[in-house]
Amino acid sequence: MTTWNARDKVAIIGVGTTRFGDLYRTRDVLRSDYDLAAEAFKLALADAGIEKDEIDGLLTARVPSYQHMANMLGMRRPALSYGFEQAGRMSALAVQAAINAIATGHAQTVALVYGNNGRSVGAQYGGGEPTTPTGQHDAAFGMTSAGAYVALMYERYRQLNKVPEDGLAAAAINNRNHAKLNENAVMRDDLDVATYLDSRYVAEPLRLYDYCLINDGGVALILSSVEHARRLNKPVVTISGTAACGDLTNFYTSDDFYYDTCRSVADRVYKQAGVTPKNIDVAQIYDNFTPTILFSLEGFGFCKPGQAWNWIRDGRIGLGGELPVNTSGGHTSESYMQGWALHVEAVRQLRGEAGARQVKGAEVAQYICAAPVTSSHILRRIA
Repeated sequence: MTTWNARDKVAIIGVGTTRFGDLYRTRDVLRSDYDLAAEAFKLALADAGIEKDEIDGLLTARVPSYQHMANMLGMRRPALSYGFEQAGRMSALAVQAAINAIATGHAQTVALVYGNNGRSVGAQYGGGEPTTPTGQHDAAFGMTSAGAYVALMYERYRQLNKVPEDGLAAAAINNRNHAKLNENAVMRDDLDVATYLDSRYVAEPLRLYDYCLINDGGVALILSSVEHARRLNKPVVTISGTAACGDLTNFYTSDDFYYDTCRSVADRVYKQAGVTPKNIDVAQIYDNFTPTILFSLEGFGFCKPGQAWNWIRDGRIGLGGELPVNTSGGHTSESYMQGWALHVEAVRQLRGEAGARQVKGAEVAQYICAAPVTSSHILRRIA
């Protein structure tokens, strides 16, 4: 592995998110993913307190054309410009690309923009044409979505570790409890164990509350050098470590629950940042489905393999607990912005801007995505 030497050289200077809850309640078939991304970009510019002309890099995700996005934003000649596919694992990889571009001098200030009008246009995550040579065979057995694959993984996890029926309830309820404190969240109703267990299966053993939302929204991040960040009127949030590792097959399942890829990423990202799991004040964990929270906690060393379902009980991952997780409500309650809004939440927590859901004294945050490309960042507030 090559050595990553950009520790604390790049900062996230601006963040922006649209009103997820409001958008969810007002479906509009004419709503554009480009418009949502542009709105978030405008908010991120205002948050950073910089002018658009200071940005010389543009990375996009989910919107079909980075060229059209650049044209809409009035960015005619950026030094850096390209687009990422819509998969949620790409949010961390886009951040990594921006870090590397800034650290190596290929760009000075990079905007990352994401737009998603999935609810308004009736998007479905799964059920389409197979995308791999073996997909048609998987589909014959009902494996038509990532949710079905994760359900299969979790069933194996349950059997191996003797997990009770409510083994995922604490994860879903924790997300909802945090979303109740977040005015921007989509789902803010009460959720308890009885309600969770009474909900329908989507892909057994995963229930309704184990699934991410399908909603509209936009997210934007602006990254620049630490020197630039220090000149702005915001707490400085840097990236102290970042790493990724693929587990690439023709299907979404991983027979070790992404443990090997998580360990590879964990070893590198903690070493880069000079921290251990005990130093993490708040974690934002990619949860397209709640089992990935368990897999991530185990793979990144917060608890022993096979024990996360029990480890998360009794408030351990809630506000005031040992490791607050998904403090905005995560993908199952705040919104499903495919990892992008989780990055924003990490920044807001480190700046002390999270309001009622603020983790007191948060100085070190971690983003984790356990997926076919597993990734993680360590973010830090510095003086």
